[in-house]
Amino acid sequence: MLFTDPFSTVTYHWNLFDALVLLPYFAVMIVLALYGVHRYTMCYLYFKYRKNYNPNPVGHFDDLPLVTVQLPIFNEQFVIDRLIEAVCAMEYPREKLDIQVLDDSTDETQEVAAGIVERYAALGHPIRYIHRTNRHGFKAGALDAGLKVAKGEYVAIFDADFVPPPDWLMKVIHHFAEPGIGMVQTRWTHLNRNYSMLTQIEAILLDGHFVLEHGARARTNDYFNFNGTAGMWRIKAIYDGGGWQHDTLTEDTDLSYRSQLAGWKFKYLPEVECPSELPIYMTAFKTQQARWAKGLIQTSIKVLPQVFRADVPRRIKVEAVYHLTANMSYPLMVIMSAALIPAMICRFYQGWFQMLLIDVPLFTASTFSIAVFYVMSQRELFPKTWKKTFLYLPFLMALGIGLTVTNTKAVMEALLGIKSAFVRTPKYRVAKKGEKSMAAKYRKRLKLEPWIELALGFYFLGAIIYTFMNQNYFTAPFLILFVIGYWYTGLMSLLQGRFERWRSGGANTDESSPKPFPVGV
Repeated sequence: MLFTDPFSTVTYHWNLFDALVLLPYFAVMIVLALYGVHRYTMCYLYFKYRKNYNPNPVGHFDDLPLVTVQLPIFNEQFVIDRLIEAVCAMEYPREKLDIQVLDDSTDETQEVAAGIVERYAALGHPIRYIHRTNRHGFKAGALDAGLKVAKGEYVAIFDADFVPPPDWLMKVIHHFAEPGIGMVQTRWTHLNRNYSMLTQIEAILLDGHFVLEHGARARTNDYFNFNGTAGMWRIKAIYDGGGWQHDTLTEDTDLSYRSQLAGWKFKYLPEVECPSELPIYMTAFKTQQARWAKGLIQTSIKVLPQVFRADVPRRIKVEAVYHLTANMSYPLMVIMSAALIPAMICRFYQGWFQMLLIDVPLFTASTFSIAVFYVMSQRELFPKTWKKTFLYLPFLMALGIGLTVTNTKAVMEALLGIKSAFVRTPKYRVAKKGEKSMAAKYRKRLKLEPWIELALGFYFLGAIIYTFMNQNYFTAPFLILFVIGYWYTGLMSLLQGRFERWRSGGANTDESSPKPFPVGV
């Protein structure tokens, strides 16, 4: 088969080797482009249906209902006092509150949390300490155990790294005066957004989810999910959805879909903020992202068949597929990475015309959509300073590339049915630049992933050298993102803890969560 490039006098002869390389390469690129088009669609729907959102509750309770507040914790002694203090300071009648500290801790957090609860209970706050002797079901199991003794008709949930403002309950509760509302989710903000480049990027990533994804899905009446914290449930909606189940690592998304399939409506309040603490170390961030990636794929395997069988609009089914399978892009990125240099060699000999006709549109759909998506979210949140986002975009895209190794491993475990413990994200109680972590005891063992990331960085460095040797300068900036991404995640995973120990005079301040229990999810 012959191809003639109008920009060249060379005639290209198609061969079997090129077919074996390029067909899988372009198949992956097309799928990634479809997910990219979906990001454009989210932006479009968010603005098209912006009038569909009403921040005001439909009605108000004349007599405020009893609310249970659940605080699930596990080995988080450094932040538990901050959380309990914030919850006890909430502007809600004490006789209408039931605060549960659900502690599954196996370390000294037990004594710390029990002492704090005892102190606030002595001051007249309706707070209880509930400790389990095992972690059966992990967070989902703790929440379910708390529900069995809950006094309220509604339940608000806050993780240990959150600091709900005093008026949070009053801003949320009246939305449940509408009978069909089963869950209300509020927007996360970040106590330590400006701590480092990493926390800045993490904040932008989460802003994209909370502004455009949640916003678009809520405004178009598509299914969206409770985020595990900073939200409130009608307890009946939990039980109608089948209750808390622990066969996935994202029990919040799993329950969200089951509850909505049972007929309950969810509401999202972007103007109601709840501050939280972002992971400050690369390994902590990667642990969090891997848990979310694996959990969403587990949830897709579990609930998508139910969604397909349900009597709901096709639009909801399509959006559920995009939502729950989005992390499949990580193994696809690994395939694309492996095939990229051979594909570049093949494309070099085929000429520029085909690259402009095929490669550039696919690249625009899959990659440029990331920039558009996150810039638009920052423009919505920070209309005066959003242009600063352009400074972070290269690093944001590079970090996304760098996560492919750990997240691909997580996705493959989900697809293969490999169970793992719920490893919580370490909380360090660090909010400002220069502050040292209080969690000096935590340490994470280095694994193989950082070395694979460094090796991939060298692989793409070779690709950059090849492009310069062949004067193919157009692709070099794209390849540089791969080098930066893999080296950044790899080196930060290997060296960040060592740097912190050196800075603190040798104390063990490396990041980690305690060793998980050797039981399946």
